[in-house]
Amino acid sequence: MPTSTVPSKGARTRRAFLKHTLAAGAAGASLSAVGADRVLPRRHDDSDDSQGALTKGDAALLRFAAAAEILESDFWIQYNELGGIQDAEVPDGFGNPAYTAKLALLDEDFAQYIHDNTDDEITHFTFLNAYLESHGAQPVDLESFRTLAGSKATGSSGKLRLTNLMQLTLDTSWWTRYRSDANNPDLDPTFVFPQAVPGLSKGTFTAIPRDNSDLSPDPHLQAIANTAAFHMPTIEQGGNSLYPSLAQRANSVEVLRILISIGPTETMHFQTWSDKAGAAVSPPLAPLVDPTNGLTFPDLTGGGETFQNNLIMPEPCPFLSRKLPKCSIIRPTETRGVATATLAFLTNMGLFAGQSQKFFKFMKDLAADADAAKRMED
Repeated sequence: MPTSTVPSKGARTRRAFLKHTLAAGAAGASLSAVGADRVLPRRHDDSDDSQGALTKGDAALLRFAAAAEILESDFWIQYNELGGIQDAEVPDGFGNPAYTAKLALLDEDFAQYIHDNTDDEITHFTFLNAYLESHGAQPVDLESFRTLAGSKATGSSGKLRLTNLMQLTLDTSWWTRYRSDANNPDLDPTFVFPQAVPGLSKGTFTAIPRDNSDLSPDPHLQAIANTAAFHMPTIEQGGNSLYPSLAQRANSVEVLRILISIGPTETMHFQTWSDKAGAAVSPPLAPLVDPTNGLTFPDLTGGGETFQNNLIMPEPCPFLSRKLPKCSIIRPTETRGVATATLAFLTNMGLFAGQSQKFFKFMKDLAADADAAKRMED
């Protein structure tokens, strides 16, 4: 298996910060309430916006983003333990050769991409939490909710998790949404975009081997790898929309800068994984039927532009008004209720199957605070 370069001192420092954050435990799991009209102080530093003030709304936006990135890091670490590259940047686990081989059929660099995506998400939440702390706001700690059992297959660290990759129900309508030149969910909220893999939306499926019994038969393990290949862009297109939607509510130019700087990396992830998902619905891997549950990955070759399996760039579509020309854009970017909608999207996916009511209340409160944030002129 290929290995990454030796991490820099900065990478080791970041990893140390991560370990410190994850060791904080239940004591930091709840966020302190900040008075509605209180302005959080900021340190004087060398940033352009260092003399400003981090408002309650801006803090709420960054807290929700940090929580989302912690959750994202958790499941990417699970993928990396079994199918990625384990090194000093992304330790834990030791790989599952059979699962890794099936992912490699989708792309020979799949393990490297998993590793790099995992590292990216870790840096996102560590940065956001550090920024919050450096400006007098409380960071997000979800460690008290780390209660879910993960995979028992060879390669897993066996650690408790925040997220569940083994009971997923995936909405793959993003596939046709980004290929549509006629409809935009911001303008057509009731329009139903067709599913690329209808079966994934009709049951619960695992994206990682649950234990070594999932390593056979061969088509079953490939279907698990294919499920991962669709789960990855499904998640990343959510982040793809989340950041520009949150950014519209930011007051501070520096907070705006943070959101519009992290957001495009999610877009890069989405485009990468969109390409890998295309391999799962193309010959020679498709069509594929999982003999254990009937999950089918169709061959979308010849399905027309709506289903074309090698399109990874967004088709131009209506934007803001149909009186204006079509434009190639991220969609949706509607800002109203975006945090609550994102939480519902992740919940409906099954990513939190087995989590406690306390966890859901905590996340709903974070989302509500983020959605309540307003620009001063609004």
